[in-house]
Amino acid sequence: MNSEFLIVTNGFKGTWSAIEYGATLAQAMQVKTTLLGVTEDLNPAAIDDHHPLEDIFAQAVELFQKLDVAYKLEIRNGAAEKIIPEVANAGDFITVVSPLGRPQLKRWLTGRSIHSLMEKIRNPILYVPEARLPIKKLLITVGGLGYGEAAENIAIQVARANHAEVTIVYVVPPTDLDYPSTRGVQKHVDNLIETDTLPGRSLRKAVEIAQQAGLKAAAKARQGHIAEEILAEIREGKYDLVCMGSAYSAHTLRQYYAPNITAEVAEAAGCPILTARHKQR
Repeated sequence: MNSEFLIVTNGFKGTWSAIEYGATLAQAMQVKTTLLGVTEDLNPAAIDDHHPLEDIFAQAVELFQKLDVAYKLEIRNGAAEKIIPEVANAGDFITVVSPLGRPQLKRWLTGRSIHSLMEKIRNPILYVPEARLPIKKLLITVGGLGYGEAAENIAIQVARANHAEVTIVYVVPPTDLDYPSTRGVQKHVDNLIETDTLPGRSLRKAVEIAQQAGLKAAAKARQGHIAEEILAEIREGKYDLVCMGSAYSAHTLRQYYAPNITAEVAEAAGCPILTARHKQR
């Protein structure tokens, strides 16, 4: 893997999940890591006061050294929703971030930070509301349109490094269209991988890639509202990591994996979500 991890904290204790999860992945995948600390609303009069970043940086450095992870530290001053995308887009990073501890009123007025970050960051994002370790069960969602390829590639690398089992799921969305191809998908949800439909071929290809990587892989299809079905699969499967593609940079059929769907899943899933944008060729 050529990408590096950019692990983010603003000193909020909940961001330790991103640090712990990111460091563990960095060790397994042998990738370099940058720990970005964002000091928000820094009062010049309190420049000598103890800042929460000091404690969390000290704990993080201890963890990096314990796991023998190559790391560097960086501190920026400003709003996290502005600073994080600036740094993330300046390099080949996978940004690892947890909830930033925003007050409920701010979340109500401006939305959760993860929505803003997914819109602004071009590179992959690993959102970690809680660190589910070790990583033994991994879920990959596929959309049949090539939008998930970037996420699938990273997911396979993560699974290999952690010897994790992989489940690949396709959600058949509700539709009022009555095309032959649509009817074929709707009628064969239970054995979609065996069909010659676009999603069937996508499932087979994803399973083959995972198996060629030496992984234990299985495929399944669900039918219904995309976000609801993915969340149901996450609850039932109790996965340690979910990998989703995003069509944010594409211009058609955005309903499959547009950032609002991914963010909706990330917000409600309660488990780590890795998302990577579709890159047009």
